[in-house]
Amino acid sequence: MAESELLDLGQLSSRKRDYSKTLLMIGAAIMAVLFFIGFLDAIGGFETGLDWIDWVAMGLMAVCGPYGFYSTHEYNRVRDIESRLPDFLRDVAEGGRFGMTLADSIKVSSRGRYGKLTPEIQRMAAQIDWGVPATEAIKLFMDRVDTPLIKRMTSIIIKANDAGGNVADVLEMVAHDARETLLNRAERSVSMSTYTVVIYVAFAVFLATIFILNSTFLPQMVKAGASINTDTADVGNVPILVKDEVIPEIQLIFVISVVIHAFGDGILAGVLQDGRIANGFRHSFIMLAIGLIGTRLLG
Repeated sequence: MAESELLDLGQLSSRKRDYSKTLLMIGAAIMAVLFFIGFLDAIGGFETGLDWIDWVAMGLMAVCGPYGFYSTHEYNRVRDIESRLPDFLRDVAEGGRFGMTLADSIKVSSRGRYGKLTPEIQRMAAQIDWGVPATEAIKLFMDRVDTPLIKRMTSIIIKANDAGGNVADVLEMVAHDARETLLNRAERSVSMSTYTVVIYVAFAVFLATIFILNSTFLPQMVKAGASINTDTADVGNVPILVKDEVIPEIQLIFVISVVIHAFGDGILAGVLQDGRIANGFRHSFIMLAIGLIGTRLLG
């Protein structure tokens, strides 16, 4: 088999299916439909038994939920792969110190266990067995995983191997750098998780406040308005009237504020946690579900 055919075969096997954009487009289409239903409900052209804000909330959930959870799943999968990268690089470096070439070191290291990184290493070793050069196999691995850390590490290894220097020393240095990067990321994640909890607690307090207002304050306002309107009390010849018909509008404003807080606070929680809006969509979906169910069941 010619080298070009081997490279084409390796590139074909390196292609991964990424459904995040597909889920985002499908979610956006569903959101547009739900927003349109909410618009018709708001102008009175379509009676559904729900308020228009309910359709808006469900539309936001449609675009946030599938995309957010899938992206977070893929993100965690890649992070699991990256967490074992220093161990793999260290083992490859040890093979180089014993006089092995980079290709031989990768094939020998593929027999080890590196968690979710193991299938990717075995794929690299299989591509090398097919005749794909080691540097090309590493590039294909970089294309499959496609993270800043992997790209930085593999680029250094490829350049060191092409330069013909001591690849073992370079691999040892890269493994140390990758380990330090992962430790710093773990420390940041732990510290930022506290702020995520604070956001959830603040949102829960906000919901509790609305529930108290809706269950105690507003009913008392209705009773007071009915009593005052019946007695037609005057103060300085000015009739006192309490417009209790605005109570449903106030309750609708409560729901709108919950939806806005849930969507915005969720995105903020995700960005603080790991710097990704996609993770924020996952938190927004959870908060929207809690807020929508809470305001409708407890309201």
